[in-house]
Amino acid sequence: MNIHEYQAKALLKRYGVVVPRGGVAFSPAEAEKVANELGGPIWVVKSQIHAGGRGAGRFQNNPEGKGGVRVVKSVADVAANAGEMLGQVLVTKQTGPAGKEVKRLYIEEGCDIKRELYLGLLLDRATSRVTIMASTEGGMEIEEVAHNNPEKILKVAVDPATGISGFHARKIAFGLGLEGKQVNAAVKFVMAAYKAFVELDASTVEINPLVVTGAGEIIALDAKMNFDDNALFRHKDVEELRDADEEEASEREAAKHELNYIKLDGNIGCMVNGAGLAMATMDIIKLHGGEPANFLDVGGGATKERVTTAFKLILSDKNVEGILVNIFGGIMRCDVIAEGVVAAAREVSLHVPLVVRLEGTNVDMGKRILAESGLPILSADDLGDAAKKIVSAVQRKAA
Repeated sequence: MNIHEYQAKALLKRYGVVVPRGGVAFSPAEAEKVANELGGPIWVVKSQIHAGGRGAGRFQNNPEGKGGVRVVKSVADVAANAGEMLGQVLVTKQTGPAGKEVKRLYIEEGCDIKRELYLGLLLDRATSRVTIMASTEGGMEIEEVAHNNPEKILKVAVDPATGISGFHARKIAFGLGLEGKQVNAAVKFVMAAYKAFVELDASTVEINPLVVTGAGEIIALDAKMNFDDNALFRHKDVEELRDADEEEASEREAAKHELNYIKLDGNIGCMVNGAGLAMATMDIIKLHGGEPANFLDVGGGATKERVTTAFKLILSDKNVEGILVNIFGGIMRCDVIAEGVVAAAREVSLHVPLVVRLEGTNVDMGKRILAESGLPILSADDLGDAAKKIVSAVQRKAA
């Protein structure tokens, strides 16, 4: 689950991370009120959407104009810029051409920036450690730094059995070239960020830029936090921060039915049981020249109703021109999948090619249900055969 910048800063502040003062606004009048409360002489008006690159982004109604993060020098300009940004669609590198509508702003006090750094915390699955990443190249996307200047990324792994210690944080501080009182400030900052990461079950904490002010303070000028959905039951206060408007409607609907669904840009819908098998299915579709339209894991114990819902979700995507169902029946029975597929296909009046590969528990029964359905369903012997058939069927339809 993602949250907005101002929400991330509020959470981090609870743990002792230093952030600038600011307030959220949903209208120009509210933006003006927040600016007056903060005082001047400089304010920053920030669009709040679940995407990075807001400052470099451009609004669809004025692609040659200013971006989604603006520095202003009067309360009147705060209100004027708020009026220009609210209700408009902001396009950034991370939103894609469709962009995202700006429905809220964060009005923040100005900051005397001397240096811009980068700090991030994430779980490194290769080492099973929380890894702290830092770089002197703040303000840039970390992927660009990794590609162009990998030597400028410092990584410190923390063993979860022992937790973070002062030396971890000092290694980060010295690696960033901090000195004097900046080191102690950075140590407190890193320790606080780590505590927030662990206690809130975050999957990512990214502070970019982390700035050193003219007075030597260490401040989170921007903040991004993602959370492990599986742990949200422990953090109802965090779950309440969810902004449904920022999420794909189909993904919200999938979550209601305990389906793992992520919309992609391709035209071949996938319904698979098991995350690993789903990834392999998408890979083999691409291998044979197709493009997957989604990641969809129906789980190991899905019911007929859940399978029917999954099928409807796939077909709700207007880009889908074909569907591949790939099921290996262990706990999940092939006859249950077949019944769900047939029920959904009849209910939505199937109009795209459908290839089904079944293997495992009750496979013969499942194949018989499909064969006797009277629907134009193509059966496949294995995954490679299934991928070839659906890619070929979609290409024929397009031609």
